[in-house]
Amino acid sequence: MIALIQTIVLALDLYWWIIIASAIFSWLYAFNVVNPRNQFVGTIGNMLFRLTEPALRPIRRFMPDLGGIDISPIILLLALFFVRQFLLMSVAPLFL
Repeated sequence: MIALIQTIVLALDLYWWIIIASAIFSWLYAFNVVNPRNQFVGTIGNMLFRLTEPALRPIRRFMPDLGGIDISPIILLLALFFVRQFLLMSVAPLFL
């Protein structure tokens, strides 16, 4: 059971970094730092969007409009941190 918990924690950690990469990419895209017509850049952007949008969309639906600021990745990162800590501190000790 510990192996399953460690695998879930690893998946959460990988998704954590994907969300951060997606947020950084969106800033680079918004400020025209990266070329949106480049096929490689477009592929990376599309991949990051497809990986993060299903988790961010429900959060954005309930968030009030803050103008140009999107804090949904921060809320998702906090939720992932909570789930990770819950698994490590509450669930994992039950199986040791």
